[in-house]
Amino acid sequence: MEVNDALVENLCKLACLEFDAAGKQEIKNDLQKMIGFVEKLNELDLQDVEPLLYMGDEVNVLRDDIAETPLSRTEALANAPKADERFFKVPQVVKNPAASPGELNEN
Repeated sequence: MEVNDALVENLCKLACLEFDAAGKQEIKNDLQKMIGFVEKLNELDLQDVEPLLYMGDEVNVLRDDIAETPLSRTEALANAPKADERFFKVPQVVKNPAASPGELNEN
């Protein structure tokens, strides 16, 4: 697979990222290295290799699920930096939820 300027531009647009020419060149080089690594892995003969499902012998080591009394709304909101009677208040992180991926909101 060839990593060209058009591919880098498209990835930047989809990820809503902006880079200068040097940054784009660095990303292009990194992507080419990653693709080369994956292509090298494709050369391996894995015919008789079983898939690895878990790294260790333990599987799903979880604590017991014990029902406890939940926090009331007042208790949950008590330590919030900003809240009203019903909700946590947080800074806006999505500028325009109706915008398509890669499209920047100019407002």
